Amino acid sequence: MIETNSHNKFLDLVTKRQSVRAYLPETVEIERILLCIEAARLAPSACNAQPWTFIVVNDKEEKNKLADLTANRLLPLNHFTKQAPVHIVIVVEAGNLTAKMGSVIKKKDFSWIDLGIAAEHFCLQAAEIGLGTCMLGWFKEEKVKELLAIPSQKRVGLIITLGYPASETIRPKQRKSLEKIIRWNSYA
Repeated sequence: MIETNSHNKFLDLVTKRQSVRAYLPETVEIERILLCIEAARLAPSACNAQPWTFIVVNDKEEKNKLADLTANRLLPLNHFTKQAPVHIVIVVEAGNLTAKMGSVIKKKDFSWIDLGIAAEHFCLQAAEIGLGTCMLGWFKEEKVKELLAIPSQKRVGLIITLGYPASETIRPKQRKSLEKIIRWNSYA
């Protein structure tokens, strides 16, 4: 176990960031939303392709329609999403030519990796300014694209709920120990 102390502000921030599933019914100021998107915009990406578009859904009626497309009646998934005053829909864009070539050569779609990095930058910035987030991968993608007029050939990578958390309690993180996830110099 690595000790954290008051000198490690980044680990403090990472510890503070958690998936929030209960929000206060308060409006999130545009300036705060833009600050989170700015943090995401500054994220690194393969060949500086920046393969993302952020759709801010903060109109209550549209946000509730979108929330309905994230929930599942049979499974207990995403039933909290209507509480969040803002949803951020991240559309995966095509990378630039160099990133596309690298993706083909390496058989990895770097755009999706880049999107994950940008999303985490967004969420960390939100935590830093007292907002809560939850990344959603479970949603009806085709219906989301129809609702938000996203071109059919595009992909929706993630939806992030955003708002003021209903509780300031930071839950203990349940993570594997370092010994279970680290290998030194080879996998064996």
